[in-house]
Amino acid sequence: MLKEGDSAPDFTTKNQNGEEVKLTDFKGKRVVLYFYPKDDTPGCTKEACSLRDSFDVFEEKGIKVLGVSTDDEKSHQKFISKYGLPFDLLADTDKTLVNDYGVWGEKNNYGKKYMGINRTTFLIDENGQIAKIFKKVKVDEHAGEVLEAFGEIS
Repeated sequence: MLKEGDSAPDFTTKNQNGEEVKLTDFKGKRVVLYFYPKDDTPGCTKEACSLRDSFDVFEEKGIKVLGVSTDDEKSHQKFISKYGLPFDLLADTDKTLVNDYGVWGEKNNYGKKYMGINRTTFLIDENGQIAKIFKKVKVDEHAGEVLEAFGEIS
């Protein structure tokens, strides 16, 4: 189980355009790596739009935002287009990232148990260390929480 202060697991995966994205591409930058269950669902849309609405502030502060789900590139393209998301969504179709970051697990919805992504956000500092982990994400307020945490960290 990852904890604050650990090195963030490196990864190489594809974004919505099929372009390769590596965590090492962002060495020297702060990164918001947020894991969400599914494109274009109510909670995931609120979270993505919260981050979208504060994107200019993230850019000003030099913070890179990356979303991750197990949806494919085509699904990500539709989600980005529908809501005008200005950041990359990473397609983890083989579940490598969700397993490396420990966010894949059993979920329970109205008594039905199934496997899926537990909504979690990792704040990664300029040195590739996990500065903060959000396990209980308030989807409507998430961008503010993240920005506040980066203010406390830096």
